[in-house]
Amino acid sequence: MKPTPSPEKDFPWWLVVVATTGLFLFWRAAQDGVQTQVLETLSRGIGITVMVTLVAYAGACVIGLALALAQMSRWLVLRQAARLYVEVMRGIPIIVLLLYVAFVLAPAMVAGWNWIAQPFGAEELRTRDLPLLWRAVIALTLAYASFLAEVFRAGLMSVDEGQVEAAEALGLSPWQRFRLVVFPQAFRTILPPLGNDFVAMVKDSSLVSVLGVADITQLGKVTAAGNFRYFETYNMVALIYLVMTIGLSLALRGLERRLRARGGPDGARRAGEGGVLPG
Repeated sequence: MKPTPSPEKDFPWWLVVVATTGLFLFWRAAQDGVQTQVLETLSRGIGITVMVTLVAYAGACVIGLALALAQMSRWLVLRQAARLYVEVMRGIPIIVLLLYVAFVLAPAMVAGWNWIAQPFGAEELRTRDLPLLWRAVIALTLAYASFLAEVFRAGLMSVDEGQVEAAEALGLSPWQRFRLVVFPQAFRTILPPLGNDFVAMVKDSSLVSVLGVADITQLGKVTAAGNFRYFETYNMVALIYLVMTIGLSLALRGLERRLRARGGPDGARRAGEGGVLPG
């Protein structure tokens, strides 16, 4: 029986096809004055898309890690509260959560701030003082925190118990055990799903266009409604997202290969023996 070929060893013909098609479309856009103008307009939304993605994902990582640790806590109340958050947030569509945060949670946050701050002489805030851009960032952060919480929890639980016991025997504090032993090993396990969620965040950031945030998708909608060149405009929108997501995917795969090379077979052998691995 022949061994199953590894997809990682295949020549990336798919990338050649995508790159060739993308270069051809960009070349066609450069030859057409309307498409050139469309591309220039859409390029103004790239910064908003990147900012929304980076800020929301960073916040989601912090909250997600805290939720994962809470789910593994010895305290029942913390475990149940974290589980409640994860299950509720994962059960709500992101677009519904965007609308809820923008038009329900944001006014409630402003009202709460005014109630707390006004006795101290602070100026009263109005709901419109909280930009729709930041409402969208809050919604994406809350949504993805629930997804990343499960990723972090699975990674932390995958670390062999012998590693923790060996670190404890060496006299490391709980924080040192987590920082030097548990998290570095868990990170190698969770990097692929973290990368997948990051790429998904880039695509889901297009949902902020429902709030009128001037990202790539919103600018594409406005441009197509003005020039009626829907085919060319949305080709450019799709192409820009493809360049961003495929570029990120390739970079993340390269990082995974480097981490695997650093771990090596000797690292895997030490892990199986239950010794403490260096971070």
